[in-house]
Amino acid sequence: MQRRIASEICLLKRQLCRYNQNLYFGSERIPVLGDEGDDPLYLDVPRLARTKSERKPYPTPMKLLIQRAKKDREARKAEPCRLLQDPPDNGLLVPELVHVAHQVYWSRQSLLSGLSKLVQAVPVQSCRCCFEVHIGHVGHEIRTCTGPKSGFRSATHVWRKGGVQDVIFFPKCFHLYDRVGKPRVGHDEKYSVPRIPALVELCIQAGLDLEKYPTRRRTKPVYSIEGRIVDFELVTDKDGLEGNLYSQNVDSVVDSNFGTNIEEMTKKSFFENPCNLLDQSNDDEGMNLRDLSIRTMDSWFEMMSGVKKMMEKYNVLTCGYCPEVQVGPKGHKVRMCKASKHQSRNGLHAWQEATIDDLVGPNYVWHVRDLNGPALNNNLKRYYGKTPAMVELCVQAGAPVPDQYRSMMRLDVVPPERDEVDLVA
Repeated sequence: MQRRIASEICLLKRQLCRYNQNLYFGSERIPVLGDEGDDPLYLDVPRLARTKSERKPYPTPMKLLIQRAKKDREARKAEPCRLLQDPPDNGLLVPELVHVAHQVYWSRQSLLSGLSKLVQAVPVQSCRCCFEVHIGHVGHEIRTCTGPKSGFRSATHVWRKGGVQDVIFFPKCFHLYDRVGKPRVGHDEKYSVPRIPALVELCIQAGLDLEKYPTRRRTKPVYSIEGRIVDFELVTDKDGLEGNLYSQNVDSVVDSNFGTNIEEMTKKSFFENPCNLLDQSNDDEGMNLRDLSIRTMDSWFEMMSGVKKMMEKYNVLTCGYCPEVQVGPKGHKVRMCKASKHQSRNGLHAWQEATIDDLVGPNYVWHVRDLNGPALNNNLKRYYGKTPAMVELCVQAGAPVPDQYRSMMRLDVVPPERDEVDLVA
């Protein structure tokens, strides 16, 4: 009898717990403070970093990828030899993206130039043991360090002065001379093929011409014979060189005057001596900082919008377990992966479709309302918002808060004081 009563009590407790978790007022659920996973206003707040053994989520569902593979297989069986019509799969450029490639390249140079000046006026802190970054005079006290011996420090960060490379991250990839004829880089070619920022490689494949990194421009589309790319275009002597293609200048088919002019303009604006904003008066310094931050943020949004357009046409791949990125139809075969389960892959990367965050690392940071205020408290971290480090740096320098980051920064949440932590439910 007592066991029966105890079991009924446990069942009632479980039902009461489920009822408390699913409180409804009318037809709407009552939002609970700190429950960001269910509140639609905070769905864009970045989650915690995934574990090392966890694979990155697929941008496209696996079921849809399988359906596409079946359609491609049926198309190859129905027509073994076919002329590829759609660029850039046929080796030709997408005409409407050539100008976008030049624009993105210029925006990246302008962004780096502006960040190099902003980090001199707005302090940037980076952890010595992990990749955590903080914008402010004093590093935060939130215990999220995952570096070596972080358990002995109770996951407390060890702060030092940061730079531009901590605010934004551009991963590198192998440069492809012929993205269609030779889309893969072998393991023996890892030292002979140069590595450049993946964003620059994407611009080059989309139509940007740089003398230092030549690439082949086709004038006729290629054929696909049973899934293999075959090029019947007449190969000239300069395109048929099989030696070191990167040690000499190879003229491209497409006129590149526009690209070289933009390159000269960006080099001139990037390497010019930055003005010393700290030596000016407070009013003049605030005005210059504000204008510089607004221009830098405009370059950021212009670059990101152009990258999204190019990624819709040009393939960008990333490893499912490490930050490696490769721009092109296929991933390289260099055995350099040291992430989880790399022994079973013999050091090869587990390639999958990349997102824009894989190509341009935003590096999310905690939003600080007052740079001169106290450090962020670990007990109040559920009241703080996050934002990309570049956006946070520009906002602290005087730029207005972008509308798409307002909910992520939690500007509508008033965090309690340190002595009010115990009074908050």
